[in-house]
Amino acid sequence: MLVLLAGAVLWTFWFLWQKSRPIVKKYEIVVVTIGNIEKRTVATGKVEPRNEILIKPQMSGIISEVYKEAGDKVKAGDVIAKIKVIPDMMSLNSAESRVTRAQIAFDQANKNYERDNQLFKNKVISKEEFEKTELQFHNEKEELKSAKDNLSLTKDGIISNSTAYSNTLVRSTITGTILDVPIKVGNSVIQSNNFNDGTTIATVANMSDMLFVGKLDETEVGKITVGMPLDITIGAMQDQKMTATLEYVSPKGIEENGAIMFEMKAAVKVPSHVFVRAGYSANAGIVLTKQEKVITIPESCIEFGGDTAFVYILKTKKPQSFEKKQVKIGLSDGIKIEVKSGLKIKDKLRGAEVLEKKPEVKKVEEK
Repeated sequence: MLVLLAGAVLWTFWFLWQKSRPIVKKYEIVVVTIGNIEKRTVATGKVEPRNEILIKPQMSGIISEVYKEAGDKVKAGDVIAKIKVIPDMMSLNSAESRVTRAQIAFDQANKNYERDNQLFKNKVISKEEFEKTELQFHNEKEELKSAKDNLSLTKDGIISNSTAYSNTLVRSTITGTILDVPIKVGNSVIQSNNFNDGTTIATVANMSDMLFVGKLDETEVGKITVGMPLDITIGAMQDQKMTATLEYVSPKGIEENGAIMFEMKAAVKVPSHVFVRAGYSANAGIVLTKQEKVITIPESCIEFGGDTAFVYILKTKKPQSFEKKQVKIGLSDGIKIEVKSGLKIKDKLRGAEVLEKKPEVKKVEEK
């Protein structure tokens, strides 16, 4: 028992002595290198065509045929849909009545013309009188033709000598890709007028001329200028990187969730083999400032004292000892920082502390 008691006392003194010893900290060693530093910001937004054209009908009616669908490529003048005119009964009745009156007037003028022509040949009437009759005949003939064309327009929306240019055929006004066809056969459509925008037959856009439209915070918008290059990353095409050129920055900000945001637009250079759909969400990486081939160290190696920055230079390896030295710093990207003076290439600095791993305790399962 005395031996056990003595052993316990000795172990207690040894344990307290071990606990009282100072803990020797070990640090990672970082080597000063030459590198590039970029300070970037990211703007979120989407990719969309520069111009989306809404195709409107030139007359009201019902869609009788649809020749194109979303995704089809069209040229300027291609027919997208056809409209069947539903005539107004009052207008139709008036047009039919006009044709009847014009036909009666033409028949009478034709009789007068044939009679006076025969009399003129027999030299019974003068040439002046015959010319008046002839003029009246041609006027009535033209009036009859105009009345029939008006009836055809009122009833069918077309005239016989200009079928290819009929208002019943809705044509694309630009060359591009159809993004949307919101109408179907049987839908009623309204023409564009002073009181109504009209029914949209299709939306057409040139998909080779795309814009990145995003928003940037007020703290960074003052650092960008028109003409700056941007790196575009599309969410649905992570492996495809694109470049863009900043074209527009809004002069007026909009408050969103307590922050003032400014709209920006950039022309995206889309490769010929890549198809970008309108409305893809995207991010634009903007390089605000850049320093190339400068002395860089990890920002974690810097220790600040007021407005002064310090680093610890390695003096001896075993045991590790360091010398505190003042440095002048420059641009930082959040990970690396530029050192303007105070260090040389291949200097060794104190990095993060090396933490000793605790031995894992294995749990024994009871059977």
